[in-house]
Amino acid sequence: MRKVLYLCFFFILTLGFTQDKKTFKIRTVAFYNVENLFDTINDTLIFDNERTPEGGYKWSKERYGTKIGHISKVLSEIGVEKVSTSPDIIGLCEVENKTVIQDLIAHKYLMDKDYGIIHFDSPDERGIDVALLYKKEAFLPTSFRSHRLLLFDTEGYRDYSRDQLVVGGLLDGEQFYFMVNHWPSRSGGEARSRPYRIKAAQLNKKIIDSVRYLDPNAKIISMGDFNDDPIDESFKKVLKTTGKRSTVDSTRLFNPMEKKFKKGSGTLAYRDKWNLFDQFFFTPNLLHKAKSKYVFWKAGIYNPEYLKTQTGKYKGYPFRTYVGTSYQGGYADHFPIYLYLIKKASPSPSKGGD
Repeated sequence: MRKVLYLCFFFILTLGFTQDKKTFKIRTVAFYNVENLFDTINDTLIFDNERTPEGGYKWSKERYGTKIGHISKVLSEIGVEKVSTSPDIIGLCEVENKTVIQDLIAHKYLMDKDYGIIHFDSPDERGIDVALLYKKEAFLPTSFRSHRLLLFDTEGYRDYSRDQLVVGGLLDGEQFYFMVNHWPSRSGGEARSRPYRIKAAQLNKKIIDSVRYLDPNAKIISMGDFNDDPIDESFKKVLKTTGKRSTVDSTRLFNPMEKKFKKGSGTLAYRDKWNLFDQFFFTPNLLHKAKSKYVFWKAGIYNPEYLKTQTGKYKGYPFRTYVGTSYQGGYADHFPIYLYLIKKASPSPSKGGD
């Protein structure tokens, strides 16, 4: 009996030592389409008239305050299951201006996280932009640029869309580039609008190729609402993404959302069909094991029950702020997504003693 107890004690001691040696540092990257996060002020330079107290949506200070509270709560909870804190990097789309982002990070759910903001006003006719939030203790931006997407309709007139944001910097001292996208919508039909998203994909690839030309070892993560699924032409033919690790090579980009889409997962639903427009894809070096360097661990869709419509014909769909012009008081019409970057933690310095 004493021998059995001794062996059990030895096993527990060994297990604890092994786990301690294999501790990891994890950073969370998230993206969220926050569904028309407008302030209540009428901006004469954009078409936001409907998103004011007098407009068709009756967008009041009270509704705006509720929306800010909802979105900040969601952002504060993404990733806490693994790392007990909010994401270190957050991509956002459908924000009207820098003011609404400042209100977002000043809310009680996020105010102690010390987020920085990178945002540019885009030429989108509705005035919605993309932005990047970053925890100052984790990430140091060293470069940022907004790339214009030039689109023209069949008659040669300019069609204004969102810019593509690229932010370079040091994540715990390691060089990364984060891209935030909101590609042209499917307004007018998927086929009719497809050329616009092909153009957006071509711009995205051009940016990635340019960064990699200057820095062949660049780690690049592109995220956004692409208004295309992982299997669409913009991804498979233009960007050359793949969801299979076995097919990744230097010419391809890895898309962890492709496998989820093929299994039926989605971030938004329309007429009982799920789409996975919200995605990450990244350079293959994030799949390579490297000592003391961040690598991709896993990705997911953040869709707890409170983010879902609970009753009616839209049961299970994202719980929206509006359906048409009817106020629902929900969160957004998309679920957010996240991915984890992981690396072996540096061992704690041993304590001296007598």
